[in-house]
Amino acid sequence: MKLNINGTEKEVNVEESMPLLWVLRDELNMTGTKYGCGVSYCGACSVMIDGIATRTCTLPVSAVVGKEITTIEGVSNDGNLTAVQRAWIQHQVPQCGYCQSGQILAAEALLDEIPEPTDSDIDAKMTNICRCGTYQRVRDAIHSAAKMRMQEAELLD
Repeated sequence: MKLNINGTEKEVNVEESMPLLWVLRDELNMTGTKYGCGVSYCGACSVMIDGIATRTCTLPVSAVVGKEITTIEGVSNDGNLTAVQRAWIQHQVPQCGYCQSGQILAAEALLDEIPEPTDSDIDAKMTNICRCGTYQRVRDAIHSAAKMRMQEAELLD
């Protein structure tokens, strides 16, 4: 089956029921997306599918044929970090870093949907679990990234 991953068509020969997470990691060697809980709860396995943060550890690969899949490997543009990635660095969000690819994809999707989120918006949308408890830094980074995106948009106008 053919998958559109990070703007590139990839051909995989796997069972239709194989979870997308394992297709990415084991078949395509894209190991930025992590395995966490295996029941779509923690969010370490999050990618964006058609712009929506989606957990992949239980999602059959057949469900994403014909959709646009963005993994952490495809977030930056030609090596230029996004506002979210820059804010993550600025606020030193990661501790162990394990959940961060899923957190970043969830934050990108959140800001695409709600360009100026409130704390309540962030709390509602950012449901990924961080064992290190960096939630306040995640929130601060999202607010900073929102401001950066707004400033960048103004420069383009």
